[in-house]
Amino acid sequence: MSASPTHAKTTRTRIKICGLTREADVDAAVALGVDAIGFVLYRGSRRCVLPQRAAELAARLPPFVTPVLLFVNAPASETIAACALVPGATAQFHGDESPEDCWHASDRGRIAYLRAARIPEDAGAGHFDLVKYAHDHSRARAILLDAQTPGYGGGGKTFPWSLLPPNVDAHLVLSGGLTPANVGDGIRALRQRCRTLAVDVSSGVELEGPDGKPVHGLKDAGKMARFVAAVRAADAA
Repeated sequence: MSASPTHAKTTRTRIKICGLTREADVDAAVALGVDAIGFVLYRGSRRCVLPQRAAELAARLPPFVTPVLLFVNAPASETIAACALVPGATAQFHGDESPEDCWHASDRGRIAYLRAARIPEDAGAGHFDLVKYAHDHSRARAILLDAQTPGYGGGGKTFPWSLLPPNVDAHLVLSGGLTPANVGDGIRALRQRCRTLAVDVSSGVELEGPDGKPVHGLKDAGKMARFVAAVRAADAA
């Protein structure tokens, strides 16, 4: 898994917007040309939707925009049943699932899936063996990189991108604290280190409440547009 990946500088960075809960946000994201829409099915999240609601929202997606269902330590039967409601769904395992857990929860590979890696926010990121992690989860379509925060993601925290290994023979999805202001830096830091790079944003494009904090599950169309524009600018650089 440590062979040097090849990367063309002009490769398009794919974009996933996660944690959507309402029709208007799904439609706005699609209009911006994103590649994937994420629905959180983890009941411990304030962005959680039930499987049937995820199916209703995913039914609005046009061809070639992928619905992604996020699970945290869910029984395999629950994952398989939820994905059956959403044709073409990719699963995202964001908890403590082992490689074997992911394999069984994906109906033994019949469901495409991503595996999240929780990277320490500090200098400990340099000790996270991402090459081994990617090897252990080689059946996953990609490894999603998120910051290790209390709970299971969605904390709006970044981690030190520069401390990750220089060569990871896997498709990577950068997540964790991305915003329109910093996503370009993240792309430039990681795009030469992997097979292909995608980005995943949630809190960084949410509406702000009166206290200045994100309103979980409600997206800001203007922020989504600025995020997509920043990704495209980084690709063009």
